[in-house]
Amino acid sequence: MSETQRARLRRRLTEPGLVLAPGVFDMVSLRLADTFGFDALYMTGFGTVASYMGLPDAGLATYSDMVSRVSAMAGMAQTPLIADADTGYGGLLNIRHTIRGYEAAGAAAIQLEDQEFPKKCGHTPGRRVISTEDMVQKIQVAVDSRTDPNFLIIARTDARTTLGLEEALRRAQAYAAAGADILFVESPESEEEMRLIGQSLKTPLVANMVEKGRTPVLSKDELESLGYKLAIFPVTALLSAVHAMQGVYRQFRSHGSSIGGETPLYDFTDLTKLMGFEDVWEFEKRFIERN
Repeated sequence: MSETQRARLRRRLTEPGLVLAPGVFDMVSLRLADTFGFDALYMTGFGTVASYMGLPDAGLATYSDMVSRVSAMAGMAQTPLIADADTGYGGLLNIRHTIRGYEAAGAAAIQLEDQEFPKKCGHTPGRRVISTEDMVQKIQVAVDSRTDPNFLIIARTDARTTLGLEEALRRAQAYAAAGADILFVESPESEEEMRLIGQSLKTPLVANMVEKGRTPVLSKDELESLGYKLAIFPVTALLSAVHAMQGVYRQFRSHGSSIGGETPLYDFTDLTKLMGFEDVWEFEKRFIERN
């Protein structure tokens, strides 16, 4: 990814209007979402760990697992990619290594959270957080470790669920003072809490829209009015894909064929185009068929 993509995302965050970053979880979803002209895409940790490893997002994926996914996705995307990096995969030295690795892999922004290791997926119970001071150090190291000032640092706090909204706001303010470019207060539980977050924090804010999660899913206009700048929908596409596949597999199990199935299917010819077969065919015409 060129520095221009990072600069484009940073500039977009200063302009009017909500920035929408839909979730991508594998290379097919990445290639498809990349055709729509979004301002950014969000490499969801939940979805990437699920699709790549078949495991829960519970601290089981390593730095090596995830940076390889960042490299593959960012290397193909024309859209700036925001990449989930959990807790940074260790202590302060690990944070430096993670920042350098994600930046080199081509991410436009990296998300770091203040959970204890092993982390748990947001919107699930039992999440515990490290001290504010320890997370502030992580952010300071992250800011110091990047080589491109347009590489954005997103600081997430999971304190709301276990320690309350007041503590989450206090932490977010400390993370902004430490140099975070974007703040992510995870799991507010009402529109009123979201309004208070927007009123209390001046740094650009992330709204995490998880269908049937702890936070209400709101419209673009509602999020803008509450003071949010960036909205991620991390698992919406994954949920829809799994639901569609469930229908297809149920049809196979019940009838032994796709004939009569009610699940809408993407056109196979369009899929070959999406995956780049036209380039393969053109290459074959130029270098193989003529010999």
